[in-house]
Amino acid sequence: MPRLLATAVIALVGYAAPVAAQTTEPWQAPTLTITRFDEYWAHLADAEKRAHHWTGKFKYIPISDDIWLSTGIEIRARNENFANNLWGSGPAPDDSYLWLRVMPYADLHVGQFRTFVQPIAAYAIGVRPAASPIDQTRVDLLQGFAELDLGAITLRGGRQMISLGTERLVGTRYGPNVPLAFDGVRTIVSLGKAKVNLFAVNPVVPGPGSFDDKTSPTKMLWGAYAVLPGVDLYYLGYRNRVAHFGGVTGREVRHSIGARLNGAKGNLHWNIEGVAQFGHFAGKTIGAWTVGSEAGVKLAKLPLTPDATLRFNVVSGDGRRDDRHLGTFNALFPKGKYFGELSPVGPTNIISANPRVSARLNRTMSASLAAMGYWRYSTADGVYDIPGNLIRAPGNSRARFIGKEAEVTLSWQATAELGLSTSFSLFQAGTFIRETGPAKTIRLIGLEANFRF
Repeated sequence: MPRLLATAVIALVGYAAPVAAQTTEPWQAPTLTITRFDEYWAHLADAEKRAHHWTGKFKYIPISDDIWLSTGIEIRARNENFANNLWGSGPAPDDSYLWLRVMPYADLHVGQFRTFVQPIAAYAIGVRPAASPIDQTRVDLLQGFAELDLGAITLRGGRQMISLGTERLVGTRYGPNVPLAFDGVRTIVSLGKAKVNLFAVNPVVPGPGSFDDKTSPTKMLWGAYAVLPGVDLYYLGYRNRVAHFGGVTGREVRHSIGARLNGAKGNLHWNIEGVAQFGHFAGKTIGAWTVGSEAGVKLAKLPLTPDATLRFNVVSGDGRRDDRHLGTFNALFPKGKYFGELSPVGPTNIISANPRVSARLNRTMSASLAAMGYWRYSTADGVYDIPGNLIRAPGNSRARFIGKEAEVTLSWQATAELGLSTSFSLFQAGTFIRETGPAKTIRLIGLEANFRF
């Protein structure tokens, strides 16, 4: 691993075209939100405040006394350069492609009522053998809903992105080119310091052409997610009529009960989450679970005041392939870049350790250095990608070690609207990968420019 880290540092210094200064996760926005609809610009009703920055006149457009419009846009270009993708077993292991997307939005407020519309134009250039639904959707509607604010209760219906907690189970898939949206209804209830989300939705399935995205006929998500000071509590119900596990296709109904503890005190910060799952799949009972932890400390006395964080995750897998019980955890709809910019493995049947150090180099630039180690939780189960597809079957291998990874990122917030970033990642195959197929070292260089207001 030290040799991997050293190689990553040298390569990044030689290649660096800086990008988006941030000390948070790559999928988190430095100043604006990802979903955009939860930005509230009513304070710019004062014309003097709108004049403080050139974007002010777009963020609050007065129409009458109680009618106003907010607008904005995101324009992103991302280049990813792979060598030996999926350890050399992918359909195009050596690939370099360009993602382009434009996402304007309009948010109309009429008293307690509002409508939010966000189209998307997403194209992929050079993806081999062909662009997938997360690479390209051409021109379509990403979000479009109506909302009624009744004070303590907000009612919303239509197409919308959903981000719950740290997006372990329900996220926006912001990192790839086509974000994830849902069609359905959502109620947000404020009870003192608590906020409860109630929802029943179906994921949107992007099509290859323009205006052909559709509501999934096979998958559905429903549940309740409560946010209290320092604690999240939730229940998620999930149904998939054509689920796939262990070479079997069948109907899956899964229930997830979870809790998340998070907070900060002084220079310390923490985030601990546990989830238990039960239900049934193709005549089998489901019993799966995960525990994820993150603990960090800001080293205030060191130069650049770096933040050192250790993440440790355990995610269950299936113990036996020939019984009537399924122990494979289903991460449902997780964030797109789960363990980092290079995430060939996902949060299923895995034990992972991830030390990370990040620092703000100056007012506009930041960098991070991370290492990851991955092991199989169950030797009877294989390795999965982030969407939950089996990418390496267990075969006859009893080895647990999947591999180790190193990653360096550099970010630059060039202006309030323009962020530039770069990353360099290496994934060296472990014993399990070597015993079950191609096992070349994966390399990824990512370059990104993101303009938004």
